[in-house]
Amino acid sequence: MKTFTIEDIRSWDPCYDPVRHLAEDWSGTALDILRDEKMPVASRFWVVLRTEVLDKKTLRLFAVWCARSVQHLMQDQRSINAIDIAEKFANGEATEEELETARAEAWAAWETMRKVSVAAGVVAAVVAQAVEAQAAEHSAAMAADAAVAAEAFGAARVAGAAVAAEAAAAAVAARVAGAVGAARKQSRNAQVAHLIKMLEQS
Repeated sequence: MKTFTIEDIRSWDPCYDPVRHLAEDWSGTALDILRDEKMPVASRFWVVLRTEVLDKKTLRLFAVWCARSVQHLMQDQRSINAIDIAEKFANGEATEEELETARAEAWAAWETMRKVSVAAGVVAAVVAQAVEAQAAEHSAAMAADAAVAAEAFGAARVAGAAVAAEAAAAAVAARVAGAVGAARKQSRNAQVAHLIKMLEQS
């Protein structure tokens, strides 16, 4: 596993100085960053989800896992097929041409579902980003973000139905907001745990 320093992180142009979370003489690996609970999860992912830190296979398989985590919310078979192709490509079992076709179909599914509803569009975006061929590190980060959003939408939908009979709109909004926040935190924590597991087993 690659070792990098705080100066390496600075060279990647973060939006704030990493000394906010790390010591000036810090050096370590992706696992060290992922296990640092003082650092926000989004910041941890910003550091590690890049080819300077992880190989493209790991990045793509993580993106696929993020998409799988919200597969139960998917309504378009093209999205599910695209996840399968992306996973096969990462494992050397599909060609770049097959990946490109899957990518095109995934974005077509996103365009279709976007017109149906915001929530369905977010779920479809998870897949489209997970199979993005041009930059594995970017698609891994986007898939992680989209998976969180998709889970949050799912939680909001459930919470909204659960309190639909309540008369007070404020109460409904509060319940939905709470469900979204809980889903987001749970999804992020699951992503961190899974990526740590992947790296420990590699």
